[in-house]
This record gives sequence, structure tokens and C-alpha cells, in this order.
Amino acid sequence: MQDAVGAPLPPPHQPGHGPAAGWSSAGHHPGHPGPAPAPGFAGAPVPPGVPPAPAPQHVHAQPPHQGAPQHVHHAPVPPTPDTTGHVQLPSGAPVPVPAPSPAAEAPDPAATTLAVLLIGPAGAGKTSVAKYWADHRRVPTAHISLDDVREWVRSGFADPQSGWNDNSEAQYRLARRTCGFAARNFLANGISCILDDAVFPDRPVVGLGGWKRHVGPGLMPVVLLPGLEIVLERNAERSGNRRLSDEEVARIHGRMAGWYGSGLPIIDNSQLDVPTTARVLDDVLARSIASPPQW
Repeated sequence: MQDAVGAPLPPPHQPGHGPAAGWSSAGHHPGHPGPAPAPGFAGAPVPPGVPPAPAPQHVHAQPPHQGAPQHVHHAPVPPTPDTTGHVQLPSGAPVPVPAPSPAAEAPDPAATTLAVLLIGPAGAGKTSVAKYWADHRRVPTAHISLDDVREWVRSGFADPQSGWNDNSEAQYRLARRTCGFAARNFLANGISCILDDAVFPDRPVVGLGGWKRHVGPGLMPVVLLPGLEIVLERNAERSGNRRLSDEEVARIHGRMAGWYGSGLPIIDNSQLDVPTTARVLDDVLARSIASPPQW
């Protein structure tokens, strides 16, 4: 039998005997013969009646120098490349105000890395519009919902519907800060973000100041404010913690009217479907890039 390179395999080692004849050993000294060859190999006596075994094929190689151990030199094996690598991620920093395009035409928000905050009452369609807008952008875009992050807390979740207190406020602030950290990290790595939250114009604790502090002055707020009948109808289709009472929806909607006159862009999407609202949002963002609102 021959191995992969054509050299014969060594005979099995027998107790009390050294290596078989025909195989050089680095431990042999010149002038001292090795042990008798094993039967069946070249040079070994063959018992009567047993046909002689064919002589093994040897690979002709340069014999080693007398008295020196034989060293085998192998070519260096190149290191295996790491298929995953180690991607260096820039750390997030406050998002600056986007610079207006020097071109005469209006900037294209669909091809610009942006940080958008979509504001509105429960049932305004913030989450649906934000997801659709993020899904249909020409640049990588993430959707971050404050309600989703708040509900990461399972045991001990402080539901604001059960009453606004220190515990629910602390969890809200923690969720908003977590969303801000996520947005800054995404944006630092070239991924746009759209966040959604029910921000009140008359309540600083859940106002825009926290979002500007955690994301940066380049955050672009836009208000979705359909009519009361629309938000009541959409709220009725919700379930679980997301569904509010009609009285609560009406109260929130009334307070959101304070955004009129604030200088923030407002979209009345009462008669608009989600794709149309997303297109209107792009138009609003193009104007905001060209002339950032003061907030």
C-alpha cells in the first residue's frame, strides 16, 4: 500500500523490535546495523512454501548526511483569513443639523442620512407611516419606536394608563434615552433613523427637550395630526396596552393641537393612506433640510 505521495507505509511495530528495515531512523548511528528485517519484506528470509512478497517501491530521495539527523523542511502555511473580521464601529455623537444642499434644486430626503422624530397622538398612524417610510428609502434606515422600547420591561412594567407616577416617568425617560443612544449609533454608522413618540407641547417632561438632548440638534420633528374621528377609529382597532379609552384619546388629541403655531411642520393625514403620507413626509423633510425649523 502507498500513501498519498507514493511512499510505502511502514510495517507495524513489533514488541521487542525497533523500526523495520528499509526505513531510516534519526536515532540510528552509522556503523551499527539495525534489527533484522521483518518477514515478508525485502531482505527477510521467507519460510518454505510461501511465495516471496513483491519488493516495495521506494521513492528515490537524497540520503541524509552520515551522522546527522534528517530534517524535513515544510513551506510556511499562510494564516487562514478571518472570515468575519472585526469591523470598527464609530461611536455615536450628537446629530448635527443637516447642511442644505448647495445645488439649486431641492434636496432629496430619500437619499440623505436623516434623523426624524414623528410626533402624534395615539391613533395618528405614526408607527405605520414610520415603518413604511423606513422600508422604502434608498439609504439604510432604522425605525425606533419608543413604545416598543418601553415594553422591553416585562416584569414591573409601569403602564402610564394606570397612572403617571415616578415609576412610569422613570421608565419613559430610560426608554427615551435608550432610543437616543440607538439613533446616534445608527447615524454614526450611516444608517438613518425615524423615531416615533407621543410628545406633548405643554409637558416638558415628555417634551422635545429630552429628544434634542439625547439625539442632537439635527433631529427633525414632524407632527402627524389627523382629525379626532380618525384617531378614535384607529384606536378602536388596537389591542392590549396600545388601546386607550375614547376619553383618553380625545384628551391627548386636544393637547396635541398645541403644536399648531409652534413652527413645527404638521401633516393632517385624515384622508391620506400610508404611502401617500410617506410621500408628503418626504416633501416636508426636503423643506426642513433647506430651512431647518427652530425648536
